[in-house]
Amino acid sequence: MPLYRQFNTQEELDWEYKPEIRIEDPKAFEKIIAQRISKADEARAILKRTADVYYGPTRMEKLDIYPAAEAGAPIVIFIHGGYWFDARLKKENYIWVARGFVARGITTVIIDYDVCPKVTIDEIVRQCRAAVAWVYKNAETFGGDRERLYVTGNSAGGHLTAMMAVTDWREDYMLPSNVIKGACPISGLYDLEPFQYTWLQPKIQLNGQQIRRNSPILHVPTNAIPLLISWGTEESSEFWRQSQDFGAAWQSRGNNVELHPQQGGDHFTAIDGFGDPDSPFLDKVLSHMRSSWT
Repeated sequence: MPLYRQFNTQEELDWEYKPEIRIEDPKAFEKIIAQRISKADEARAILKRTADVYYGPTRMEKLDIYPAAEAGAPIVIFIHGGYWFDARLKKENYIWVARGFVARGITTVIIDYDVCPKVTIDEIVRQCRAAVAWVYKNAETFGGDRERLYVTGNSAGGHLTAMMAVTDWREDYMLPSNVIKGACPISGLYDLEPFQYTWLQPKIQLNGQQIRRNSPILHVPTNAIPLLISWGTEESSEFWRQSQDFGAAWQSRGNNVELHPQQGGDHFTAIDGFGDPDSPFLDKVLSHMRSSWT
């Protein structure tokens, strides 16, 4: 029997779900991290921010706030990737994401969270939900408009963005059901089942219950927020399928969804547009944001 769908071996699944092995340069991933750190240093020098605000009780439950020039601005929460385990990827490496949003009048919040195997994916999801709830409750203290709150993120952050979108905010947090007005998961993972058969399993240590609880494709609600699901056209067939299947599931429940493959983009470049106020991708996301709260 196949391990998952048509895939018979771990090597086949790793080829689909380990983006760095698809790049010819063996040091490409390290170069990408170094470039992002450099871009973050440049952004830190020019952006105003309130750093290391605790949204929860544990050491990693912190966020940074990059305010727009005008008070009462819309808010975007960015959730970074790292396949739920890579501690090298943290909010400080993604400051550059705020450059495009802030320049376009959007207050930007970038969050941190603990990673596996120190914690489980259940706990990572809980921490991200706590961050969203904190931002909603405290938006006025940093000049943001909590009624125009949007979430985006890439890779594992795309998965976490989707998990925010399927959260029952009224039942679990005693908050309005539409705390988030819209979301853009990018290069995300929406069905976690294949990861128990990949190189990731020793790092994230999934079990069946965790997979079911944390696969957003299994928890699509009705009357849900609008989604803009994006990924790079150069990504693997499984990243294409995950995004398309999640979009179909969202639509099948009567919800609004738009699929946006980025021509020529790959798993590592799909969020690059956030660093450029004039990028077509940022234009696309901002258009979706505005339509989400009108």
